[in-house]
Amino acid sequence: MIADLIPTQIFAFMLILARISGVVMLMPGFGELNIPAWIKVAFSVAVSVVLLPLVSPVLPPFPSTPAGVVVLTVNEALIGLLIGALTRLLLNALHVGGTVIAFQTGLAAAQGFDANQHSQSAMFATFMTLLGVNLIFASNLHHLLVQAMADSYMIFSPGKVPPLGQISELSIAVVRHSFEIGVKLAAPFLAFGIVFNVGLGLVARLMPTLQVFFIAVPAQILLGFALFAFVITSMMFWFLDYFRSGLAPLLTSQ
Repeated sequence: MIADLIPTQIFAFMLILARISGVVMLMPGFGELNIPAWIKVAFSVAVSVVLLPLVSPVLPPFPSTPAGVVVLTVNEALIGLLIGALTRLLLNALHVGGTVIAFQTGLAAAQGFDANQHSQSAMFATFMTLLGVNLIFASNLHHLLVQAMADSYMIFSPGKVPPLGQISELSIAVVRHSFEIGVKLAAPFLAFGIVFNVGLGLVARLMPTLQVFFIAVPAQILLGFALFAFVITSMMFWFLDYFRSGLAPLLTSQ
């Protein structure tokens, strides 16, 4: 009996670890390149150990062939990557908003490495994304990410092919909503850009001898920073509400 129990428990743990590792690989906070791999592995193992007795009843039986083991493991890993990618897309709203803000304040050329995007990004986008990740943990929204890992076993049954049609619709909706929220976050700066450029045009028209360019660039940056300091609190609170509501499709209790 022990010989039969040990392989079954190891197989169950392996399936859970495959899904959780996929989520952790992409989820905000743990999926960044600057997070050591051993932290990601330790967190994945810890969550898998906790979930093992909870989700074991819904796991498929031990396959009779090695190919069946591989298929189930790959399927669980893909589901985990899907969940992690959806949570990562929610965070992209800050990147979109920060990029728009950078263009409207004349700082689009100020680029830096963004660990969340794994590429060069505008400094405003990098700062807002980093601030968003910190606020997710400070406001305990990361608990919802862990809850989403557990609830995923009720939404995506282990051993079954996930509904690709619903996944496609959900992914498209998340991308669209993320871009929409990003533009809305930057709405004050879009209005600022229009007013500022119209004002510069009027000044240049009324005072042709004035070197508008030498005044415009520092004024645009200074006023942009002042506006950013004024609205950043409201922007981040709005983002946290959006992030919380964006996780609702991955939670069975909400």
